[in-house]
Amino acid sequence: MELEIWKRIEEIAISLTEQLSVVETRGEIDSSNKVHEIFSQMDYYKENPNDLKFVEVPNDPWNRKSVMAILRGKKGDSKKTVIMIGHTDTVGISDYGNLKEYANKPYELTELFKQVNVSEEVKKDLDSGEYLFGRGLFDMKTGDAIIMAIMEKISESLEEFEGNLIFCAVCDEEGNSGGMLSCIPELIKIKEEEGLEYLALLDTDYMTSEYEGDENKYVYIGTVGKLMPSFYIVGKETHVGEAFKGIDPNSISSEILRTINLNVDFCDKVEGEVSLPPISLKQRDLKPEYSAQTAKTATLFFNYSTHCSTPDEVLLKMKNAADGAFQNAIDNLNNQYKRFTHMSKREYKELPFKSRVLTYTELYDKVIEEMGEKAKKHMEIFEQKMLNDSSIDQRNFSLKMVEELHSLWSDKDPVVIVYFTPPYYPHIYVEGKNEKEKNLLEAVEKAVDDTKTKYKIVYKKFFPYISDLSYGSAPQDSKIISELKNNMPGFGSKYYLPLEDMQKLDLPVLDIGSFGKDAHKFTERIEKEYSFKVAPILVYKTITNLLKNKF
Repeated sequence: MELEIWKRIEEIAISLTEQLSVVETRGEIDSSNKVHEIFSQMDYYKENPNDLKFVEVPNDPWNRKSVMAILRGKKGDSKKTVIMIGHTDTVGISDYGNLKEYANKPYELTELFKQVNVSEEVKKDLDSGEYLFGRGLFDMKTGDAIIMAIMEKISESLEEFEGNLIFCAVCDEEGNSGGMLSCIPELIKIKEEEGLEYLALLDTDYMTSEYEGDENKYVYIGTVGKLMPSFYIVGKETHVGEAFKGIDPNSISSEILRTINLNVDFCDKVEGEVSLPPISLKQRDLKPEYSAQTAKTATLFFNYSTHCSTPDEVLLKMKNAADGAFQNAIDNLNNQYKRFTHMSKREYKELPFKSRVLTYTELYDKVIEEMGEKAKKHMEIFEQKMLNDSSIDQRNFSLKMVEELHSLWSDKDPVVIVYFTPPYYPHIYVEGKNEKEKNLLEAVEKAVDDTKTKYKIVYKKFFPYISDLSYGSAPQDSKIISELKNNMPGFGSKYYLPLEDMQKLDLPVLDIGSFGKDAHKFTERIEKEYSFKVAPILVYKTITNLLKNKF
């Protein structure tokens, strides 16, 4: 079957982009409706309306929904199925300034950019005529269009197609992944009711250069994971006039930051590919007012990328790192105090502070040991009270749980509590350890080898951007899952993750996306040649290779 559908891909991509769909706005609903409308016009869905449906995000303040489209081949009665995903939401458009009204109009915006003062690289791409600009065109409505156009083409000759395709056009990827997380239980339900055999999870999210001068085009088999190790730091407050009688939680926090932030010792290295080091996302003390008293508590948390480290391993690494950092803060304080007493002609006595680091579960066990059921009941009531306040986001919810639990403990000496803040994205490493992984690796290799193109296409083992691909699987070890859940305050109440369904899904994953530049910037753009003509062939051939279709 020929795949001369690039004009159709461009048409769908433009149509989707013109529907503004900024995350956490009602535009997301309009975007889902647009996807549904395009599918509804296909003859297959006119004849099989039950194979096209909306999947609502539960308890969502915007009433958002995703679209699920199933396409069933008529050659044989194969249960083999490839799942595909793509998100339909975008980041905001405020960065476009006085061009905001054109942000989602690619043809007009591209012309207008010729009159705007832009960088040399952007100007070069404009002058080449090979790029189209627009919010969401690159991230990732062209990817959605690739899947939709391929499904439309396949639907025209289903008698020749063996196997099934399921596409989830999900909302909220740029936010909290509500779309994908609500689709996973539905996918498991369909699998169990119909006895389908899921082979792989394919995303068509964007792909870009990984370094300056990089001419490669990438196919990613597997995906990076993300954890957010967090620290609640309790110091010893003091009057500023008696500075050495306390220990500033900000100094402990700063030592933790210095120890962990961008420290490549915490990078995972797998098959020559290296995850990014941890980077801080928030650091502040928790003193609510100005006064001449030093802060009592502080907090910070990190974005921690993983290729192979599991939550329990990361927790232990962070606990050890915090312990060393805490001791450094104490040593520095003692050193400065010693110098101060020497300058002041006073007697030096070592300060009494000791490094202590506990995980959230260790703190919980100490409080329960001391207070018993009374503490459990207190925390349940406190948690429910916070759940009733929708203004508390997941990050603050976890922090407040730690803060409240610590407040119940009679021990008020300095301590650092290590825990996880939501969200959690599992890494997925496709190493060929089972039949599904081997088949995916072979399918992609054959697709790349059989595609004649001027571009150099390179395989990599981990899609480097946090995405919904991570929800195609989850660690199977119950000890790992317990360590994650028990050390993430609010898990199961404020923060929901369908871990059991993710474990059932247990799929190898890959990303074959459009190529472009400047995702999340006002100069966001796609290169037309690769995005409309080459990436779709790779996607189509990978699908048919997985399903063992001949073309």
